[in-house]
Amino acid sequence: MAEAGHQIPEPTPADLVIGIDIGGTGMKGGIVDIRTGLLVGDRFRIPTPQPATPEACAGVVAQIVEELQGRDLAPLSDSAIGIDFPAIIKNGLALSAANVDPSWVGTNLEETMSKALGGRLVYALNDADAAGLAEATYGQGRDKDGLLALITLGTGIGSALINNGQLIPNTELGHLEIDGQDAETRASARAREVYELSWKKYGKRLHRYFSHLEMLFSPDLFIIGGGISKNPEKFMPYLEGKLRTPMVMATLRNNAGIVGAALWAGGMPSEHKRRASAKA
Repeated sequence: MAEAGHQIPEPTPADLVIGIDIGGTGMKGGIVDIRTGLLVGDRFRIPTPQPATPEACAGVVAQIVEELQGRDLAPLSDSAIGIDFPAIIKNGLALSAANVDPSWVGTNLEETMSKALGGRLVYALNDADAAGLAEATYGQGRDKDGLLALITLGTGIGSALINNGQLIPNTELGHLEIDGQDAETRASARAREVYELSWKKYGKRLHRYFSHLEMLFSPDLFIIGGGISKNPEKFMPYLEGKLRTPMVMATLRNNAGIVGAALWAGGMPSEHKRRASAKA
């Protein structure tokens, strides 16, 4: 986003990176200007294949990249591709599988996708981490120091911790045990629907969850994502004034995964250096 009175020049191919967001029902990609976090042109979406095996998903990723790379304004043809994925991702390896085929567990996502893309370099990360990284860089966390905690409230609870711009990956804070139960079984947006909770009762559960996070991590800012963030007036009255940590709603919404994946591939030199050292 340009500062007032300063016009950012039109992007060149070197400013652009393709980001791809793999979900349980859809796979969508876009071209991101990593100077601003804005998409250049429309997103391109293809339904997630069923079953969502590594080979099937790799084929769809290749289709998405072919479409995006073929546009008039596109990234450099040898630039890295960023991909976010609903799993724990460690150095490109999928260590879990949520809403995709179980055969992903133990699969090297980066190598699988790179092979499908003719050897093009791929950087992968967890989907919640991608959203958090995008929001911390271009959204509500922009120009803010300290520890930022993005929490997405949806079917489950996703999380991302970013400390002074550095992602702490694979936190999985939806699986904290609270009162003897998995937190997301009690405080996700889906839990509110399943148990037919009033907003007041749901607000109490959210307060219990965020109080626990606050005690464990002492974040400087909570950023709330997921569909529920569109209606803060429903639950915020039960949280305001009851937590030390300020709480705001995420702004990038449906583009957050694409933007974060692109940033991971094109704008995180420290991660690229670390990864290269690990392979040496």
